[in-house]
Amino acid sequence: MGWSFATTVILLLAALVGSSFYMLDYALMPLARTDQEVLDRLASHVPDQVMQWTDSVRRVGLLRDTTVDIDGVPAHAWYLRAPHDTAATAMLVHGYKDAGLMMMHIAFLYNHDLGMNVLMPDLPAHGHTPGDHIDMGWGNDMTHALRWVTIADQMFHSDSVSTKMVLHGISMGAALVMNLSGESLPPSVKAVVEDCGYTSVWDEFAGQLKEEFGLPQFPLMYTTSALCKLRYGWSFGEASSLRQVARCHLPMLFIHGDNDDFVPTEMVQRLYAAKSGEKQLWLAPGSQHARAFSDHPDEYKTQVVSFLAAAGF
Repeated sequence: MGWSFATTVILLLAALVGSSFYMLDYALMPLARTDQEVLDRLASHVPDQVMQWTDSVRRVGLLRDTTVDIDGVPAHAWYLRAPHDTAATAMLVHGYKDAGLMMMHIAFLYNHDLGMNVLMPDLPAHGHTPGDHIDMGWGNDMTHALRWVTIADQMFHSDSVSTKMVLHGISMGAALVMNLSGESLPPSVKAVVEDCGYTSVWDEFAGQLKEEFGLPQFPLMYTTSALCKLRYGWSFGEASSLRQVARCHLPMLFIHGDNDDFVPTEMVQRLYAAKSGEKQLWLAPGSQHARAFSDHPDEYKTQVVSFLAAAGF
């Protein structure tokens, strides 16, 4: 009986370890998409005028790209200069398994409508930036994003005027800009817009574990998080946008679809409550995850313009 019990325990532990490796790879494995595949995906849920403008700026060479070295990694980004000389700049951060080009609808708002410079990085393991895993807006993503903030300031400032920058992210990109907001940022960063970001990687993964696999948090979340810490240097619990937002002193606009069941709408209520100081919240009526702009482009613009005006842009 003793040998049988020991064998059972060993088999259960082996199964748990194996499941942890599977779940970590399942969650953090990159998904390669060509630029055209990204644009085709974007076209499926944004207004036609956005894609017409995107085709136009690509065709005439206004949409450009650059690659820099960040800690030995060739990091890639797309950018658009403003139609007229201005210090106003937006750094736009894409979501999970997307790429910088997936932010062209938000670039339309900032560059076409508001006349601002735009920078759209490909985060590590996305787009044209290499990587073997996704950092969910934490870890190496923050290192790269902070470097891109500095690069954007160098690219778009003028001799007489310093860059005035807003960070705008969607989904995982929203989590990233919230995470950055709790850090010491260059004085050029004046405001943050987060669209449908999650409270923490733990909360998001725990919800998806229950939704997709019908499994509770214990024990798999704990072992997979520990494995992530061992392999990639961060755990699910420490990757907390909720904690970072509580440290933020910049103005922040929170956007979320009130019908979001992928990053549940209740998360934005907790994030908004955690943020002190200047803040605004807009719940997009009827919108599911990352669809606020697609469903309400005019109101989305109105909310962003009003927020930027209050933030001094």
